[in-house]
Amino acid sequence: MSELHEPKSDALRRLYWRDEILQLVFWIEGERLGTRVSVETLERFLGLDTNGAISHLERLVDDGYLEREWQSTYRLSARGRAEGGRIFAAEFADWLRPAHGSCGRDCWCQETRDEAEACLAERARARLS
Repeated sequence: MSELHEPKSDALRRLYWRDEILQLVFWIEGERLGTRVSVETLERFLGLDTNGAISHLERLVDDGYLEREWQSTYRLSARGRAEGGRIFAAEFADWLRPAHGSCGRDCWCQETRDEAEACLAERARARLS
């Protein structure tokens, strides 16, 4: 999912694909597109060939990040979900942080729709002055 190119060393290549696959499966799960992935999923989203996808998926099963399911599908284990979430959060940290002037979770405007509209109007007035 990142714009980096696949590393040349075998050890770094394994880490690269581990992170890419776990991040993808975490994203798919988070977007409620499903809870399982297949070789075809990796081919479609990551451009892996069949043999490479199988190899990486099986290695992630062996390492405890994925669990093999029926019909050649895989799902995140608890360890894989935690690691996938960490990788996803790190990758998108700049996009997930509140912008200047954004309200936090504890802002009064989070209480009701009316409060949210009042807060938005107040911020708009502040920008104009």
